[in-house]
Amino acid sequence: MLTITAIIRTRDGHADEMRQALLDVAAHVRANEPETVGFFISEDATRPGTFTTYERFTDQAAMDRHNGSEAVAKFFGIAEPLLDGEVTLVTCNEVFAR
Repeated sequence: MLTITAIIRTRDGHADEMRQALLDVAAHVRANEPETVGFFISEDATRPGTFTTYERFTDQAAMDRHNGSEAVAKFFGIAEPLLDGEVTLVTCNEVFAR
């Protein structure tokens, strides 16, 4: 299992737009990506507008399909002007899950 964790910091006043853009990706994943076995979105409890996503994929091909999807491209088009700094991405091989 492969995972991606992303930390996304949004400029002040744009949290709602970023949240909706992330939820749009989640809807696409739910409807179209059976090999994306987990797609979680969290928002920092102390700094609204800072989001973390945690994504789980069955294999590299599933990750590549997700990352190359039109939904992800649309997300980055919306998100880029809303960002407060770079997105932190960490790609891992899952060691344990429950």
